[in-house]
Amino acid sequence: MSNTETGSAMLAAGPALARGAAVEVLTPRQVPLGGVRGMTVRRTLPQRPRSLVGAWCFLDHYGPDDVTDTGGMRVPPHPHTGLQTVSWLFSGEIEHRDSAGNHALVRPGELNLMTAGRGISHSEYSTARTTRLQGAQLWVALPEASRFVDPGFEHYRPESIEVPGGAIRVFLGLLAGSTSPVRTHSPLLGAELNLAAGSELALDVDPGYEHAVLVDTGSVILDGTAIAQHELGYRAPGLDRLTLRSGTGPTRLLLLGGPPFGEQILMWWNFVARTQEEVEAFRSAWQAEISGPGRTPTQFGLPIGDPDPALPAPPLPTTRLRPRH
Repeated sequence: MSNTETGSAMLAAGPALARGAAVEVLTPRQVPLGGVRGMTVRRTLPQRPRSLVGAWCFLDHYGPDDVTDTGGMRVPPHPHTGLQTVSWLFSGEIEHRDSAGNHALVRPGELNLMTAGRGISHSEYSTARTTRLQGAQLWVALPEASRFVDPGFEHYRPESIEVPGGAIRVFLGLLAGSTSPVRTHSPLLGAELNLAAGSELALDVDPGYEHAVLVDTGSVILDGTAIAQHELGYRAPGLDRLTLRSGTGPTRLLLLGGPPFGEQILMWWNFVARTQEEVEAFRSAWQAEISGPGRTPTQFGLPIGDPDPALPAPPLPTTRLRPRH
């Protein structure tokens, strides 16, 4: 998914809660992806109060979207650097193509993880048979040692693990005795939780991790704090257990986690970088590939067989990008 907001840069370190402190609740903002009738997403990360949860640096939550009304997801080829994209659906189907030659479908309960590394481009379209689209698109910042790795792609369908009052699918990391085999470049946790109405679940977690719960449907009480639908509840490191209690109806959640990232990052458009000069170089490389006579792919390349022209990079701000402390 392409980031349509380009006006500010983000720093890895936002205001941190004390270890074991109360739950921090983040409310998303609405961001349009298309025209007047286009699809709208709820952007939960980054925000001014918090830029990252572990290495998770970007979270768009969308749906249920009536595709017959909005046209669904239609994101032409666009570039990425320095990150991994995580696609997770609750309903519908999305077609993925990338410049590394990967062509796959994203379906509910299946993980598609694309590693951008030194540079990749991809496109995302909801399929013709999709009538209702609901899911999340997330980005993971790559640490310094891995941010220029070769592009890659993994697909994984985790098993559903029964727990008291619900079920869990672990698509990244380890939780409730289930381990994902998908490779990440820093320790991460990503899981879908489904809880029956009025149930309570206590989860043993890594005390070195930050954790966050995104409510897709229903509502939940996280360690005594109510988290409404579409909100994100954040917990600082220092706890070895999270307690979740669902509301009066079934509740579906995403649980994210990881140790504090510990590196400054600069985010602009679809790039995760470290300096202004890197951002400018990434933008120039992309523009050179998609414009001018005899376009010669270099850093990013283009997906084969894509129906739409690539998205041009927006203009850079007239003032220097500054990480937000």
